[in-house]
Amino acid sequence: MEYGFYGWETADVQPVNAGYKGISSPRELYDILSDIWCEYTCAPRLREKWSMENKTLGQCSVTAFLVQDIFGGKVYGILRPGGNYHCYNAAGGAVFDLTSEQFGNEKLTYPCENEQSREKHFASEEKYERYLYLSRELKKRLNEEK
Repeated sequence: MEYGFYGWETADVQPVNAGYKGISSPRELYDILSDIWCEYTCAPRLREKWSMENKTLGQCSVTAFLVQDIFGGKVYGILRPGGNYHCYNAAGGAVFDLTSEQFGNEKLTYPCENEQSREKHFASEEKYERYLYLSRELKKRLNEEK
């Protein structure tokens, strides 16, 4: 099966956190998150544009830090027009971006510079709440599949 997110072909990273049983690769995580991402988990500034057809829109930081919880590695950011960073992951020798599809045909570069910290991102309470929601919903789905 082909995926549309950046780095899917080489995202054969093994989980480092046993608390997420049922996920063995970023592709499997993407499949589950595709049913969880919603308007609520989208960044508030982008919610008006969020849709089921563009479900990764505004999901980058909360998703990237959840990916880090599961697969380890680092979260990096690509500086975007307007001064915000688009977050992606580097783990287990692979670089991948589960939310890259939000940019359509625009091709981003992934230089693994500008490491992002959860302290800085989660200083925003609403962002931290979106991350917690995404994490809880993921764990709920994994428990349902047992």
